[in-house]
Amino acid sequence: MGCVHGKCCCRYPRSSDGDNREDLGRYAQVQTHILAGRSVESAQVPSHNFRLEYSVLTQRGFYPESPEKENQDSYCIRTQLQGNPNVHFFGVFDGHGQFGTECSVFVRDRLVEILSNDSTLLDDPVKAYNSAFSITNEELHDSDIDDSMSGTTAITALLVGDMLYVANVGDSRAVMAVKEGNRVVAKDLSSDQTPFRKDECERVKSCGARVLSVDQVEGLKDPDIQSWGDEETEGGDPPRLWVQNGMYPGTAFTRSVGDSTAESIGVVAVPEVTTVHLTAHHPFFVVASDGVFEFLSSQTVVDMVNRSADPRDASSAIAGESYKLWLDHENRTDDITIIIVHIKALSNVVVPQPKEMEEEQRTQRKKHRRYISLHLLRKVIGQ
Repeated sequence: MGCVHGKCCCRYPRSSDGDNREDLGRYAQVQTHILAGRSVESAQVPSHNFRLEYSVLTQRGFYPESPEKENQDSYCIRTQLQGNPNVHFFGVFDGHGQFGTECSVFVRDRLVEILSNDSTLLDDPVKAYNSAFSITNEELHDSDIDDSMSGTTAITALLVGDMLYVANVGDSRAVMAVKEGNRVVAKDLSSDQTPFRKDECERVKSCGARVLSVDQVEGLKDPDIQSWGDEETEGGDPPRLWVQNGMYPGTAFTRSVGDSTAESIGVVAVPEVTTVHLTAHHPFFVVASDGVFEFLSSQTVVDMVNRSADPRDASSAIAGESYKLWLDHENRTDDITIIIVHIKALSNVVVPQPKEMEEEQRTQRKKHRRYISLHLLRKVIGQ
């Protein structure tokens, strides 16, 4: 969900079945064209002797009232951060507002660069994440991009050896697949930062935000009723953030990068970071924009990935189903971006790296010399 002036606030009437079929047919043709040029990439993690296999799909939404509107999602996949073969980064950035594309591209480029140049990254990834988001947010404010009513959410995953650090700002999502017996269950690695969350709602209120749905702001519903159910049942008219005496900014999220106007009422770029120790029970994880999860549950997405050996097929199926569900409910769709990362051959056996092996050899040589010295000393004393 975006801001009231962005892609996610327009409430179009539901399409007729005929319109849906026409749009889905056109979408199927586009998807076939996109899939032809995509590939599955891989990255090794030599410290723990496993590899990642990943694929990404990004699809512009269908906007009948804005046919020239561009895809405001962007993504970043950067392997071997700091030249380290065991450190890899995946991120999805969902822009919103008039300059949402510029914001998402700016954050996509700068966040990973700042992380790459942080000397504390490997020692304290959480601290590095917090610093990188803060610096990126300030740099966006100071840039030539007008982020007063525009910005981006960010969902990112940083892999360091067999540890995964997921940092979330906004309402996109990361999901881990977990093997439990004969089942593969979905575990959310992020929590959508929206006013539906009581803690986030109270936090922004304490910063001066009014939290109301569009119907409440327009006088169609009682503004004193501060209960909106949950996202699944009330997603069509969600609670939004407004300044005290104005009809703006109308953000449906409580955290983002940019959005300098909304920052004055509590919208912050501070990430929530989740840490996971990867094991053989973690076959894959998904990083995706909220265009995927608007009508699909995390478990449904995991089930669809689990049914496909090829992540390209899975991402295509998920995008297609998301698109169909959007058109079942509205006369448009959101932009959709999804990264699927398979974890292959992880056994949690630490493999010594060249430097570690060299250090171990030096240690063993020192022990051997001490043993020889003590042995000679005992012989001398014995004589």
